Amino acid sequence: MNRPSTPDEIQRSEAVYSPLTESLRRLIDVTIRSDAGEADVRRAHALIEEATDLLSVQLDPDPFRVRTTPEGRPLTWGNVAFGLRNAVAPPLRVQRDGTGRATADLVLGAAYEGPAGQVHGGVCALILDHVLSATAHRRDAPAVTGTLTLRYVAPTPLGPVRAESWTDREERGKTFAVGQLLNADGAVTVQAEGIFIRPKAKS
Repeated sequence: MNRPSTPDEIQRSEAVYSPLTESLRRLIDVTIRSDAGEADVRRAHALIEEATDLLSVQLDPDPFRVRTTPEGRPLTWGNVAFGLRNAVAPPLRVQRDGTGRATADLVLGAAYEGPAGQVHGGVCALILDHVLSATAHRRDAPAVTGTLTLRYVAPTPLGPVRAESWTDREERGKTFAVGQLLNADGAVTVQAEGIFIRPKAKS
């Protein structure tokens, strides 16, 4: 498949790669949890190497290049929070309502472990940074994180979690947001406050 350059080609490429990414997420999870025998592990390794060779036939020569649509919109396929081609991404699917509130429900499995059985604190920070920033983004005016302050109230067990955030106030191109991470029982495990800045357009 050649590099997509039209909206239809981009949509087709995403439809092809999305199931691959989901399979890779499952592969990461089962690799951590597997108790397979040595022969099966070695065979799986060989198959993964074969798949890697297939996908390497045609690579973008610049691993850090920002891919864009024909209209200039960035293609965030590699984004670590929600990238469509990034199997490391949870992925985060943020829902917004008319009040400026943002939420995301997700399941964090073995790949996101820090202390045994718990979500790594840095992963909690990644999730809250992304969900809080969603309160500040405007169409054609993205926001960047200025500060993010976290208070770890309790351990976050692996499994279902919910992140939620809302706007505290707006002030001269800045959004002051607050939010929290909740476990499967609805108890708050991490509290967050952030300042998100919308850079001024270059003249």
